[in-house]
Amino acid sequence: MSSGPALVSILRQGSYLVASVHTALDDTEMLRFRNDLVDHIGRYRATGVIIDVAALDVLDSFGFTTIRSIAEMARLRGAHTVIVGIQPDVAFAMVRLGISTGTLATALDLEEGLAYLDRHVGPPTPLSAHASHTPAPQASRH
Repeated sequence: MSSGPALVSILRQGSYLVASVHTALDDTEMLRFRNDLVDHIGRYRATGVIIDVAALDVLDSFGFTTIRSIAEMARLRGAHTVIVGIQPDVAFAMVRLGISTGTLATALDLEEGLAYLDRHVGPPTPLSAHASHTPAPQASRH
């Protein structure tokens, strides 16, 4: 059985994790993403998490609720979370549907997300000599 392209990638950048969602996830894939990311926070002792949703042209209420739960779980594990890349049409739909980000931090793009974490956590520190940009295992379509 061959697996398709990665649906999500989780990369380390010092003490930060950058999780990029590459395509729309169904509910099962979204829950797998949540579990994998929360596991990585503990495994790599992450102090900051960026969830990049720039590739998504749709984000339903379950997906956003799951992202909010990831942020809360990350906070309980000692990491700050910021969501980046929410597309204008997605933002418009969220507002029309009454989906609130609440206290969840958002930023325009990855650069702004990194700046946010640097302000709230401090610049990422290398966890080891090879920690920067080390890929973590990726979720894939089964």
